[in-house]
Amino acid sequence: MSKIADSIRRGLREAVTYAEGKADASVYRVHVPERIDVKAIRARLDMTQEEFAGRFGFSVNTLRHWEQGSRQPEGPARAYLLVINRAPDAVRKALQAV
Repeated sequence: MSKIADSIRRGLREAVTYAEGKADASVYRVHVPERIDVKAIRARLDMTQEEFAGRFGFSVNTLRHWEQGSRQPEGPARAYLLVINRAPDAVRKALQAV
């Protein structure tokens, strides 16, 4: 594995731990917004719902609920979506089959 992929995985694990309330909050300075505009992230990446869901491991049904506003992503999913929004190529690389 590359150092970048390892760093992303470690960061995602830490973000999930923090979002679940299991981390010492005084150690982290992480801001995961309460609301994420999933449709805007997907549109910025110029992907269909099927492409986005398949590439990043979401179900299309869940993605549609998020985009329609009938549901919001939970903490770990919000953190993951934030990483996808900010570093989509790094996430793609980290998720590639070895």
